[in-house]
Amino acid sequence: MAAHLKKRVYEEFSKVVQQQPLEEVPAKKLRLTKPSKSAALHIDLCKATNPTDALQYLLSFARKPVEAESVEGVVRILLEHYYKEIDNSVRLKIASLLGLLSKTPGFSPDCIVDDVISTLNNDKSNQVLAQLLDTLLVIGTHLPENAAVTQRLIEVACKHLSSPYFGVRNKCLQLLGYLGTVDKPLTKESEASTSTAPLQDVQSLISDYFSDQDPRVRTASIKAMLQLHERGMKLQQTAYSQACKLLNDDYEQVRSAAVQMVWVLSQLYPESIVPIPSSNEEIRLIDDSFGKICHMVSDGSWVVRVQAAKLLGSMQQVSPHFLEQTLDKKLMSDLRRKRTAHERAKELYASGEFSSGRKWADDAPKEKVDTSGVNLIDSGACGAFVHGLEDEMYEVRIAAVEALCCLAQASPSFAEKCLDFLVDMFNDEIEEVRLQSIHALRQISTHITLREDQLDTVLAVLEDSSRDIREALHELLCYTNVSTKDCIQLALLELLKNLTKYPTDRNSVWKCLKFLGLRHPTLVLPIVPELLSTHPYFDTPEPDMDDPAYIAVLVLVFNAAKSCPTMPALFSDHTFRHYAYLRDSLSHLVPHLRLPGRKQAVVLGSELSGVGSGSLESAQQFLQDSLARVSTLQNLDSPGAQDLLDFTIRDLQRLGELQKELAGSADFCATYLRCQLLLMKALQEKLWNMAVPLCLKQNAMASTAAQQILEETYKLEYLYSGLETRQVATVHNVRLQAKALQLILTARTKRGVESVLALCEKFLQEVESFQRLFMTELPHFQDSFVEKLLELMPRLVSCKPLDLVKILLATLRQSRFIHLRLPEQIHRALATIIEPTGESDNPLRFTTGLVVALDIDATLEHVQDPQTTVKVQVLYPDGQSHIIHPKPGDFRTPGPGRVRLITQVYLSHSAWTEPCQIEVRLLLAYSSSSSKLATPKPAWNESTEGLPTSESCIEGTINLSKPVKVFIMPKPARR
Repeated sequence: MAAHLKKRVYEEFSKVVQQQPLEEVPAKKLRLTKPSKSAALHIDLCKATNPTDALQYLLSFARKPVEAESVEGVVRILLEHYYKEIDNSVRLKIASLLGLLSKTPGFSPDCIVDDVISTLNNDKSNQVLAQLLDTLLVIGTHLPENAAVTQRLIEVACKHLSSPYFGVRNKCLQLLGYLGTVDKPLTKESEASTSTAPLQDVQSLISDYFSDQDPRVRTASIKAMLQLHERGMKLQQTAYSQACKLLNDDYEQVRSAAVQMVWVLSQLYPESIVPIPSSNEEIRLIDDSFGKICHMVSDGSWVVRVQAAKLLGSMQQVSPHFLEQTLDKKLMSDLRRKRTAHERAKELYASGEFSSGRKWADDAPKEKVDTSGVNLIDSGACGAFVHGLEDEMYEVRIAAVEALCCLAQASPSFAEKCLDFLVDMFNDEIEEVRLQSIHALRQISTHITLREDQLDTVLAVLEDSSRDIREALHELLCYTNVSTKDCIQLALLELLKNLTKYPTDRNSVWKCLKFLGLRHPTLVLPIVPELLSTHPYFDTPEPDMDDPAYIAVLVLVFNAAKSCPTMPALFSDHTFRHYAYLRDSLSHLVPHLRLPGRKQAVVLGSELSGVGSGSLESAQQFLQDSLARVSTLQNLDSPGAQDLLDFTIRDLQRLGELQKELAGSADFCATYLRCQLLLMKALQEKLWNMAVPLCLKQNAMASTAAQQILEETYKLEYLYSGLETRQVATVHNVRLQAKALQLILTARTKRGVESVLALCEKFLQEVESFQRLFMTELPHFQDSFVEKLLELMPRLVSCKPLDLVKILLATLRQSRFIHLRLPEQIHRALATIIEPTGESDNPLRFTTGLVVALDIDATLEHVQDPQTTVKVQVLYPDGQSHIIHPKPGDFRTPGPGRVRLITQVYLSHSAWTEPCQIEVRLLLAYSSSSSKLATPKPAWNESTEGLPTSESCIEGTINLSKPVKVFIMPKPARR
């Protein structure tokens, strides 16, 4: 009975509990905190039982990044352990860590200055003192505006300058160099106790250590003075004599720093007058320093010789007779100043008699001469460049060539005198020296004219096996003037030999002869009958137009004929036909000529090619008018707007063909308008008013248009240089429109809310990213697609995916066309593959499983950072595609804005039954991280661990060149 009653009570209680709603248990709030770096470090250091363990913990801690908010706590832990630590090596590591932590972005190190200075005053270890001073140097350079901290650090440096340890004195001098000012005089701490302590400015204090017993301190004092100069402080001229004495120091580092010091003072006080020791003569400081630096070109250390030779090139204000003396090894009158004939006669008259010859050396000078002091110009300046060009170290020879080039560019007379020396360097044993001498001669070519013997030496370099050397010489000949018609014949003969020996130099040789003819029309005219093998009475056989040597001769003659109107009268009939052929096939090498009346068709065809080009100003005005006309698209109906875009795109493309200077701008505008045209066609009414199953074809068309717009926007952003932030923002706006169109099409055709929801979230993130990147440009985007989206952003974030899609469609239709505002100059990245030409029918044969090397020679123009962005793509007939990354050494820079790519691509494939063509093209790789708008992530230490590699950053590629087809034939392996 009792059991039954208990059961009844339990059931009733259960019903009551079920009827009453359960009270909601309040959710526990979690507070996420980052693990404390200071606590972890404290635990580690407490676990250390000996100095070795503590040092290991500190070394492992140094490899990990520290956030700005954790730095102060970490510093306190380090200082606390520093006070308790006895071992010098651990204290030294802690001091270095304090300096590293002071560099952390977002952390102000002024809070630890007092602690570091107090530890500095109490520590006895010289190495630790030097490291603490280095930490103070880091703090001082990070707090340049804090005058109180700067003054305290200078006082600390002055106090410890008297330390017996060279490392402490070095760091003190560095502190004075980086933080010292000329506003307040300084006094040494050791002299501060006396009331008569002399006040010194920072330069005088530093110069006192020019004569320090330790060479490392002498070097540090000179570098501290140079640091003052770099900070904008004008050095005192009194330091010149001290720096000149240090040029004869026993230690290489001191002499190297002294050379730099002498050069700086020569640039500050070039016209000051300084006396010549042991003489009554005076000389300009720039001339005196030039002679002393010339003397250092014969220094025992090749590092000092290189530095001296490089500095000579920047001393442009030297007197001409001092400059010319550097090319003459003969010294001046036994190192003595030459007296005039009047002075010599007066001395003989005063002596009372001439030399009789009866006594030995009776005409010797009466006084004892100090040969190192009496000379007007130091012996080292006599033939300084001759010594530099004959130096055993190729680095010195390169520096001497560069210095000669710089000085010759500023002095035409000196350029003529150093011509023979530069030409002689063409025979140097080191390729880099030969290449540098060729480049130097090209830079001064406007001041010189080559004689026949000089040209003979220059042309001998065409036998060089290095392609870079030969092409540099071709470039030199393009800008060089020669003196006689024999020089033209000699140059042509050697260039034709070069063409026979190295057929791959064809384009470079043709270009060289083009400029040679343009520069010397009067010298080419007398030898035209000989070059073309014409005869006044007899017909000569017609040469073969497939011969590259004959084309080379024609290129020379036709370019000379451009400014020589009497030359076409010497042409035969077949020469006119060949001109018409070359004018069409090699228009970049053959100019337009006004030929005699018998060839009016040629003239007419050539003239038609220039019709409509007009002046650059009118072309720029046409471009602006075209963009202004398109800005009225909103007022037209859809067919009319599409027609206007079609016509404008066609006009801009034609304008780019006629005006090469505006090709980049016109092409950029045409591509941008093509994106607008594709978007307009994709948003036609009939596509969106139909049910989804009934418009599959239209959906495919819109999807293709959206993908094409995306590709074009990447071209607009990464293929053109010279863009401003506004143009990049405009391109990003069009890209957002294309992505919105893709999102709408995906929502119409695919099922499943999850995939659409993920796409919507990604799209909204990109809109927020646009707002973050282009905040300053938003006022220029009124009524645009992105502005409307930003206004609707609060609603878009909270609405459902289908509602978001409807809003996007309505916004796309209502958004306004953004007028494109062009910057001053836009350049389009271009690439042209020279080799392989794709004309050969002979296949490259190789055994299956092995490789064959295909030489690639291409020119790149206006490509930014080509070493990381340019790739080579090989497409096989079966659809396989390989992307090859050229080595950085494969890129050469022959001129500004132009890059040459010479590399090899290794091909391999399984066996084929017959030869087939592969396609080779150049690609431009791009990624969002390579954009100028991307900001690098700061790190407190110098480690690069964990950073992504360049390959993983690539998002896509853009075709940079036209494809070239090459026949290859993999043969089956023989068994």
